[in-house]
Amino acid sequence: MIRGDVLGERARLTPDKTALVLADSGARLSYAELDQRARRSAQAWRQKLGLGKGDRVGILAHNRIEYLDAFFAAGKSGVVLVTLGTRLTPHELQHIVEDSGMRALLYDGEFADTVRALRQQVEVETWIALDEPVDGSDPLYETLLAEVDPAGWVPPHIDPEDTYCLLYTSGTTGQPKGVVTPHRMVAWNGLNTVASWQLNENDVSPIFTPLYHAGGLMAFLTPLFTIGGTIVLHHGFDTSEIWRTIEQEKCTVVLGVPTIWKMLLDAPEFETVDLSHVRAFYSGGAPLPLYLIEAYQQKGVVFKQGFGMTEVGVNCFAMSVADSYHKAGSIGRPMMFTEVRLVDAEGNDLPTGEVGEMLFRGPHVSKGYWHNPEATAAALDIDGWFHSGDLARCDEDGFFYIAGRQKDMIISGGVNIYPAEIEAVLLQHEDVEDAAVVAVPDPQWGEVGVAFVVPLAGKEISPAALTEHLATKLAKFKIPKIFRVIETLPRTAYGKVVKGELRDRFLEEAF
Repeated sequence: MIRGDVLGERARLTPDKTALVLADSGARLSYAELDQRARRSAQAWRQKLGLGKGDRVGILAHNRIEYLDAFFAAGKSGVVLVTLGTRLTPHELQHIVEDSGMRALLYDGEFADTVRALRQQVEVETWIALDEPVDGSDPLYETLLAEVDPAGWVPPHIDPEDTYCLLYTSGTTGQPKGVVTPHRMVAWNGLNTVASWQLNENDVSPIFTPLYHAGGLMAFLTPLFTIGGTIVLHHGFDTSEIWRTIEQEKCTVVLGVPTIWKMLLDAPEFETVDLSHVRAFYSGGAPLPLYLIEAYQQKGVVFKQGFGMTEVGVNCFAMSVADSYHKAGSIGRPMMFTEVRLVDAEGNDLPTGEVGEMLFRGPHVSKGYWHNPEATAAALDIDGWFHSGDLARCDEDGFFYIAGRQKDMIISGGVNIYPAEIEAVLLQHEDVEDAAVVAVPDPQWGEVGVAFVVPLAGKEISPAALTEHLATKLAKFKIPKIFRVIETLPRTAYGKVVKGELRDRFLEEAF
């Protein structure tokens, strides 16, 4: 019976293989060593803290080995892990802690001030310090682990549909919702990504994106541990350290978001780093500008763009090396056993080339939202299709191209305009570093587009120049009516532009 104990299964097969390298210390752990830590953690939850199957335990920490302990302990114990965003305020965290009903919370000493404030707002049975305790009565994590004997561990029965973890959405459009991620979904993500992306036991990948997000946990961590590869874990994001890791550890596959790929491109190490061992770089989280793809391809690097959502698994599409060149800009074809439909507003399937909402169905789809039947019913229909809210088109070869979020679509004079299409052309301008297009109310047209543009350092750019550039590639009705030049775009930790903030900023200035 399938369950999410990917680490335990891999440790049984290849116990002596190197599973994890810690970038800051250089420490190396085998699958057997890492699995023993996770078993101790699972046993401590059950025996020392009295947590039972289905109880929730939270973690607030930067990337560190204890994060992996907690994630894989959830796969062994039946206890549900709740990951907490490290950039959230105590007020924002309060909603997640209360909504999830967590009984215990593991915390990193770097968040001492946040934990102190949070403790004044919520009740949690046990606060567990990963290093420096905020309160003298808080048990130390390593002490708990030392007090259990993993030899006596008997895993509980876990059903494939039992909840593995609650991963809360970013909340850019309202209160975060807990995505109910079952064991089946975690295990399938590992197996199908290995098969569809053709990963192997010799693959090495760094993780420098935050582990509280589905991308950090599922994009390469779970798949590579499924096949027996090696992960290099970074505490945070440092361009020099990342390039050094990629070169010294001979990393073969690397995942980032467009913002990260731009920062790595601008780092001085980019010109001289040896990338001969790299099989492919992957980008997700937001549309990838073509100029970034081309810059890396000039160094002989295969660059693949993907797509995923917390609700339907972070890996949903795949492409070959050849596809990455002649289908640049595409997210690829759906992975194995991943059903995708494109539908109009009435739910009718659309023909090739037309833009519609993407619907997903398959073993990679979550069970909906925690204690939120209304949101679940709105997203998951009776036939099992998840309505993503993301717009895309499909070409005659079955390759998909993202057109943007349904809620971001501009309806101007009754005509649909897709911001992602405009943004892609803006980013092709030689003086533009970043761009986003949002809809704002207009008395004549209903809505019009406003383009927020970040120029390259030392460059100046005018609305007239941008309009002229867009006119060479887009119909006149698609060109934004208003342009704003700004220093930077607000983005989430995973590179998505917070368009609501841009829209609010414009409206505040206008009125």
